[in-house]
Amino acid sequence: MAKTKELSKDVRDKIVDLHKAGMGYKTIAKQLESTPAARKNGQLEIDQIHKETKRIPPFNTSKMRLVILEDYDLASEWAAKYIRNRIIQFKPSADRYFTLGLPTGSTPFGCYKKLIEFHKNEELSFKYVKTFNMDEYVGLPRAHPESYHSYMWNNFFKHIDIDPANANILDGNITDLEAECEAFEKKIAQAGGIDLFVGGIGPDGHIAFNEPGSSLVSRTRVKTLAKDTIVANARFFGNDLSKVPTMALTVGVGTVMDAREVMILITGAHKAFALYKAIEEGVNHMWTVSAFQQHPHTIFVCDEDATLELRVKTVKYFKGLMHVHNRLVDPVLSIKNQ
Repeated sequence: MAKTKELSKDVRDKIVDLHKAGMGYKTIAKQLESTPAARKNGQLEIDQIHKETKRIPPFNTSKMRLVILEDYDLASEWAAKYIRNRIIQFKPSADRYFTLGLPTGSTPFGCYKKLIEFHKNEELSFKYVKTFNMDEYVGLPRAHPESYHSYMWNNFFKHIDIDPANANILDGNITDLEAECEAFEKKIAQAGGIDLFVGGIGPDGHIAFNEPGSSLVSRTRVKTLAKDTIVANARFFGNDLSKVPTMALTVGVGTVMDAREVMILITGAHKAFALYKAIEEGVNHMWTVSAFQQHPHTIFVCDEDATLELRVKTVKYFKGLMHVHNRLVDPVLSIKNQ
């Protein structure tokens, strides 16, 4: 079978423009088939246009969404069902993988547990899914119980049918750390970009290890951790600060912003102020999660406790949107099934 080549830049830019205008993939593909560039490059270009535009989310969410559930368990279940539905709708295959960005930490644990349940019930397969994790400590052995390699394999990967070669995690023990970061960005690009990037945040609004003050257009890089982060992480290392890693490899804010969809999980009252900063105030590099106000397909999934700092009218507005969404959108896509 002939391999489709890279889309030309003008066609790729046009896809982005039409997508931002709210068009679905079928409409975009139909419009682009007749472009001069597509005709010039022949059937391979047209086939690639169809392949690329089918990655677009199946319904228009070109506005920030805030999904509010009663508690952590319901928020985790909603997020897991959304991931499941997106993978199923995408119809991944051997020549068309779904790409998923993943976080670590306590927040996504419930979501992973539910995804494992879907897999065991034969509702979901990860055979044709590629994953890219957000970050990893520098200098911590992979086998260390607090490494993110250990976290992902013990809490998720070993319980599903993903090919280990398709589970991409940054290597914090490699000699050339900068080269590792560059290679990670290239792997993401070669995979066709991230279809859905799932993330969590800290109480200070950081996503991955993009702590306050990080560039909002940053890429995957080596990061020196802030003192507050090191102190906060000491609880995982017997409260011994000398054992806590002081550096990490992390995707950048710009790396996550490049994803077609972003879903950020925020639970607990201790993250309520960060959620307030994320959606009610302006974009601010001291609260890196606020950058996702500018992404065309961002979903914040939270529990009631995380909304404690939000204005009453803000909570009422987003709950109203959810109610309308439930009634109008196909049940496969709606909260009824998420």
